[in-house]
Amino acid sequence: MTPPPAPPVLCLSDVVYGVSGRRLLDGVDLTVRAGQSVSVMGPSGSGKSTLLMCLMGLIRPRSGRVEVAGEDITRLSARGLAAHRRRHIGMVFQFGELLPELTPVENVMIASLLAGDAVDDSRSRAESLLTALGVPEAAATQDLSGGERQRVAVARALVNTPGLLLADEPTGALDGEQREAVADLLFGTPREHGCALVVVTHDPTVAGRADVRLHLHEGQLVQVQEAR
Repeated sequence: MTPPPAPPVLCLSDVVYGVSGRRLLDGVDLTVRAGQSVSVMGPSGSGKSTLLMCLMGLIRPRSGRVEVAGEDITRLSARGLAAHRRRHIGMVFQFGELLPELTPVENVMIASLLAGDAVDDSRSRAESLLTALGVPEAAATQDLSGGERQRVAVARALVNTPGLLLADEPTGALDGEQREAVADLLFGTPREHGCALVVVTHDPTVAGRADVRLHLHEGQLVQVQEAR
């Protein structure tokens, strides 16, 4: 028997958002299941960052639903949204957004401590993730290479075992082998950690690694067809 499909972690339904009379998102629908990866491409100004901010609950769409782990985050209070985000969403930024003077372990621990976990548990999970992701020990995160810092950022995003992992141009500041290594790591996370992954990128090579490739065009997500 064919196993049933994994449950949806992310479900957007008819999401509309605009600024200055321009609709950046015009009835967007998207479903991403546990273990699945999706990439989103599009030119600058097409609304990719707006889409990510909607997924994180940083902006509220004019209409539509944004369900993460079965909860419509557009209806949550500010406190409820913050708690839901900490439990269910991890985010990897282009430049990591790490505190350079802290150790890699301390940078990863921050997300866990903010979620209310005990210090010892937070440290243990941070150390385990960094070891699994091949990050060397360092007195300060600023002493690591760019690729290693992005691995720390991925570890921080995963420390609270989120159902949804988001990445905004995660390889944009990397070159060559570092870019490939971080892309390998990111697109392996749905399988290794059972999460859903959404990556926004300008890099077609990175986008091509996703299970589903989408292009944001005139406020709509259009699936990219594979060349034959």
